[in-house]
Amino acid sequence: MTFEKLSVPGLSEDELGVLNRNAEALAAKSNRNLLRSSYYDGKRAAQMIGNVIPPQYANIGLALGWAAKGVDGLARRCNLDKFIWPDGDLGDIGLKELEESNFLLSEISQAETDSLIHGVSYLITTKGDEAAGEPAALVHAKDALNAYGEWNVRKRGLDNLLSVTAREDNQITGFVLYLFNETISAEKHEGVWSVKRSPHTFGVPVDPLVYRPRGSRRMGRSRITRPVMAHQDAALRALVRLEGHMDIYTIPKLILLGADEGIFRNPDGSMKASWQIALGRTFGIPDSTDNSQDNQRADVKQFDGQSPKPHLEQLNALAKLMARETDLPDSDFALTDMANPTSEGSYIAGRENLIAEAEGAMDDWSVPIRRTVNRALAIQGGLDAVPDEWGSIEPKWRSPIYLSRSAAADAGAKQISVVPWLAETEVGLELLGLDEQQIRRAMSDRRRAAGRAVVAALNPQQPAQVANADGQ
Repeated sequence: MTFEKLSVPGLSEDELGVLNRNAEALAAKSNRNLLRSSYYDGKRAAQMIGNVIPPQYANIGLALGWAAKGVDGLARRCNLDKFIWPDGDLGDIGLKELEESNFLLSEISQAETDSLIHGVSYLITTKGDEAAGEPAALVHAKDALNAYGEWNVRKRGLDNLLSVTAREDNQITGFVLYLFNETISAEKHEGVWSVKRSPHTFGVPVDPLVYRPRGSRRMGRSRITRPVMAHQDAALRALVRLEGHMDIYTIPKLILLGADEGIFRNPDGSMKASWQIALGRTFGIPDSTDNSQDNQRADVKQFDGQSPKPHLEQLNALAKLMARETDLPDSDFALTDMANPTSEGSYIAGRENLIAEAEGAMDDWSVPIRRTVNRALAIQGGLDAVPDEWGSIEPKWRSPIYLSRSAAADAGAKQISVVPWLAETEVGLELLGLDEQQIRRAMSDRRRAAGRAVVAALNPQQPAQVANADGQ
C-alpha cells in the first residue's frame, strides 16, 4: 500500500508528525498483514512452479484452511470466562452493564484472534454518546491492518495510536488519533477535513494485545509464520497436481493397433469430445473382411492408470509438518497414518505444547485486558481515574485442558477433602466442575433454603403448608 503524506488543517506540527509517522508505518506493514489475512481467510492462491501441470488447473480456485486452523486451534483454547474481584462486588460498579452493552467477551475474543493473525491487536476504550444511543463506555477492538501506535518501552505502554476509520482509493480519509489525555477525530468530506477534539484524563486509552512479544519485537509475532505459509503453499500445489492426476493419469490408457480413426468420430463425421473418448468403455472396432497380411484384426493394448498415492503421501507429510509448526495434534491435519488417543492422559500429552502455548498467550493478554476493563468501568461510572482498589480485578480464563466431568469432579473432591470449608464457596463448586450457570443456581437455591430455615425458626408454632398444583 502506498503512503501519501497527510496534511490536515487544525492539527499542530507535532500532531501532524505523529499522524504521518504512524500512517507511514501502517502502510509499510500493510502488505505483510494483508498477506497473512489472505492465508487466514483462505484467499491465497497457489503459485505454480514449472510447466508440468496444464495452466487451467491453477485457476480452479482450490483453497486450504490450514493457516486458519493453526490460528483458531489456539484461539479456542484461550477462553475468557468472566472477571473476578476478590475485594469487592463487580455488580456494584456496573460490570454486567459493560459486558452486555459492549458484547465485551465477544469483542475481546475477536481481538485475540486478530492478535494471533497479525501479532498484535488493540483494545480501545472511549466515552460513548449516550444521546445517540451508545453505551456510556465503549470498548472496541482494532486490528493491525487499520491501527498503529508507538510503543514506549520505559512506560510499558503506547505514546499514541492512529486508528483508520475510512479510506478512499487506498488513501486515508478518516481517522482517530489517540494522544495523551486527548482524542482527535477527523474526516475528509469533498476534499475538506473536519477535526474534532475530545479531552479526557485517561492518558492514551488503548491497550495492545500482543502475541509472543520479545525484546527485539515488542509488538509480537504472527502465528501464521513463514514456515506455516510455506507448508500451505506446498500443500496447495500438491492439491493442484492431485487434481490434474485424477483427471488425466487415473484413467487407463488404451492403444489401438490396426484400427482406423473412424471409431473416434460421430455419425456426422466430427471428432468426439475427449471426455467421451476417455469415459467410453466399449468401442465397436471394425473387423477385417479378409485374411490378407495388410489388414489384420485390430489389437487393443491397455496400460493401467497411475495411483494417486504419491500425492496423498506428500500431503500427509506436509500436514504433519504443519501440525508440528502450530503445536496441534496430527489428527487435526493428517489425512492418514495417525492414531487417536485411547485415554485422557494420552489426549493431554498429545496437546502439551498447545496447552503451554495457550497458557503463555493468556498470561500476556491478562494485563492489557484488565487495564481496558478497569478504564471502561471508570468511564462508565463518570470517574476521572481508575480507583486503586480496582487493581485486584482480574480476568478468569477457562482451563486450556479439556477434562471430562468425572475427572474434574474427582480432582475437586480430593482438594475439598483437604480444605473442607471450600465446599461452602463458589470456588469449591468450580473445583467440582460445575459451570457458571450451575454455580449461580446452586448458590441461589442455597440462599432460598437458608431463608426458609430462618422463617421456620422465627415461627416454630406455625405448621408448614404445602400448596398443590391447584393452589389448595
